[in-house]
Amino acid sequence: MATMISMSELSRGTVLELDGSLFVILSYQGFKTGKGNSEARMRMKLRDVRTGYTQDRTFRTDERVARAMVENRASQFLYSDGDLFHFMDMETYEGKVVGREVLGDSAKYLIDGMEIELVVYKDEALSVQLPITVELRIAETEPGFKGNTATAGSKKATTETGLLVDVPMFLSNDDVIKVDTRSGEYVGRA
Repeated sequence: MATMISMSELSRGTVLELDGSLFVILSYQGFKTGKGNSEARMRMKLRDVRTGYTQDRTFRTDERVARAMVENRASQFLYSDGDLFHFMDMETYEGKVVGREVLGDSAKYLIDGMEIELVVYKDEALSVQLPITVELRIAETEPGFKGNTATAGSKKATTETGLLVDVPMFLSNDDVIKVDTRSGEYVGRA
C-alpha cells in the first residue's frame, strides 16, 4: 500500500508510514554529522496523524522511507460545530466530519464555503491542503493612532476564525485581509 521514496523526494506535508503508524512531515533539514565525518543526514519533525504527537527523527540521506498512498479529494468546507468540522466531497457530494485535533492550525484558516483539498487515507481524513493565501475579515483590533511607532508600525488583530495576525496600523475592524497559510503572516488587503 506504500511506495518507497528517497530523502530527496520528501516535502513538507508528505505522509509517511513508519513503524506501523502514519506521520506527516512538518519540517525537515539536511545536515552533516561531526567534524571529519561527511555522512549526510536528514532531520525531520513528524506529527503522528492519529494521536497528534510530534517527534524528531533522523535518517541517513541514502535511506528510503515508505510514503503512504493518500488521496487528495476536492472538498468544500461547510461549517464547524464546536470541535467538529463538516466538509462535502465535490465529486460524490458525501459529507465528511473531521475533528479539530486532525486539522490542527489549519482550522484557523477555514471559512464557510471555502474549497480545499482533503487528504484521505483509506477513507480516513488526515489533513487539509489550504490555498497559499486566504481572505479573512478582522473581527477585533485596537485602533491605530497617528505617530504610534512603538510597535514598528504593526498591531495585533484577531480574524473571524480566531487567528491572531500582526497587521499594519491603518487597518481596522471589518477590513478584509489576505493571510499566508504557510506562515500565518499578513500579506495585504483583499
